[in-house]
Amino acid sequence: MSDSKKASDVFIECLEAEGVEYIFGVPGEENLDFLESLSKSTKIKLILTRHEQGAGFMAATYGRHTGKTGVFLATLGPGATNMVTAVAYSQLGGMPTLAITGQKPIKKSKQGRFQILDVVAMMSPITKYAHQLASADNIPSRVREAIRLAEEEKPGAVHLEFPEDIAEEMTTSRPIPASLARRPSAEEKAVRQAVLAIEGAKAPILVIGAGANRKMTGRMLRQFVDKTGIPFLTTQMGKGVIDERHPLFLGCAALSAGDFVHRAIQDADCIVNIGHDVIEKPPFFMKNDGEGALGSDSGPKVIHVSTKTAEVDPVYFPHIEVIGDIANAIYQIKEDIVPQGKWDFRRMLEYRAAEVAHTAPLAADTRFPIFPPHLVAQVRGAMPEDGIICLDNGVYKIWFARGYTAYLPNTVLLDNALATMGAGLPSAMMSSMLYPDRKVMAICGDGGFMMNSQEMETAVRLGLNLTVLILRDDAYGMIRWKQANMGFKDFGLTYGNPDFVMYAESYGAKGHRVTSAEHLTDLLAHCLETPGVHLIDCPVDYTENDQILNHDIKRLSKAL
Repeated sequence: MSDSKKASDVFIECLEAEGVEYIFGVPGEENLDFLESLSKSTKIKLILTRHEQGAGFMAATYGRHTGKTGVFLATLGPGATNMVTAVAYSQLGGMPTLAITGQKPIKKSKQGRFQILDVVAMMSPITKYAHQLASADNIPSRVREAIRLAEEEKPGAVHLEFPEDIAEEMTTSRPIPASLARRPSAEEKAVRQAVLAIEGAKAPILVIGAGANRKMTGRMLRQFVDKTGIPFLTTQMGKGVIDERHPLFLGCAALSAGDFVHRAIQDADCIVNIGHDVIEKPPFFMKNDGEGALGSDSGPKVIHVSTKTAEVDPVYFPHIEVIGDIANAIYQIKEDIVPQGKWDFRRMLEYRAAEVAHTAPLAADTRFPIFPPHLVAQVRGAMPEDGIICLDNGVYKIWFARGYTAYLPNTVLLDNALATMGAGLPSAMMSSMLYPDRKVMAICGDGGFMMNSQEMETAVRLGLNLTVLILRDDAYGMIRWKQANMGFKDFGLTYGNPDFVMYAESYGAKGHRVTSAEHLTDLLAHCLETPGVHLIDCPVDYTENDQILNHDIKRLSKAL
């Protein structure tokens, strides 16, 4: 038929119709029809990476920043298995992504089982949707369905397998336009129940979680806090939803228990949990013991405000659920609520003041190798208000979650869901691509950096402006710290590193090495002000992790 088109051309047209801007990945021979069709697109740019994992982390970060689906590409077999960590990263972290993999012909096999795995079955448990395209005619409906599901709350990962023989078929099918869909508003009676519970409390508190990190939610929450005067705290993935310079900010729940933030929660008799996500351990545990503990009839009331009903487990079973668009739900509660004179937040705010008083001298400690609280303060001082830091995973993530003041949403990108190593550099690369006029810094341990350090070449090739701060302790420091806490001998967790300055320069980046605390200050300023890809090798001193991170209760009793 004269209006027939090649299936791979139609696939690209479908992605264009969805507003896809980039496809990240490492193509293989099974993707060549798709690649040829992509080469003709004027709307989608191929970002060739050095590993499928880096491509997936970049796609996930695109989804986190924009709310639109990030797309990444790999071949069959080892290409697909290399994708798995990034797929799980976006699925648990609530970031919309579409993973596309190639496959050998499914109608006539020429190579037996060479490189063939059941990729769809492999992807199914870690995605919202996984499907093999078995007919060119079905491509438009399957692409539309995949992206619809990826972006629907809770956002996550989807997967499409595109076999070679399907890619070269001819079809008259065309893209299906996206429908106009709005999230449902919270039910009025549920809102009223929540308002009555908050008004009837003596010391309510807001807990802002990962699901609240959406457009408009921060604005509504800020208006709610300003009207009511109710203090708020965040989980790690809720950082920045409200400007943390706000006088009612109580801190980030970066530890399991025993710190100032958890003590403030213990003093609350009504906890409004906004955007709770089970991927993050809640900063409080409910106990149904009938003796005044969280969850009992005489204990604090827990209100769940989210797009979906609470997933009940032994430590989380809220009393009231307000389900619908979170920003709209907060708006409804704000409009109805009347601030109460009986509310008393003095103790909560005293805990926060005590923590600030305690950490101030720590941040001023200029020892070398660099002391983590000082490092956090220096990075915060160097970054502008809209600057973006992208954390890899290690013990420094706790230091930054607790000590780095987030001013705007999505300016502190950390992963407290899969909590994988290796994501910091690709995440920062994507942030720099999306926001070329903003300062972006990847903050990585030496272990996490080396897991995807090959993407330094990609960053240089793309001409990005980016600072990569490597916190070097020559060990898997988080596990080594926990090994010591458990009373085990120091074993099996130290390694050697390359000369990071020479390593950066071998990729065409600019390498720097910190020699003192004062030098760190100068280097951060220089790298952020100078175009190009910069790497900073920064030795860190983690010897007081246990003393400082694990003994807040003792400090609390002395401070108050």
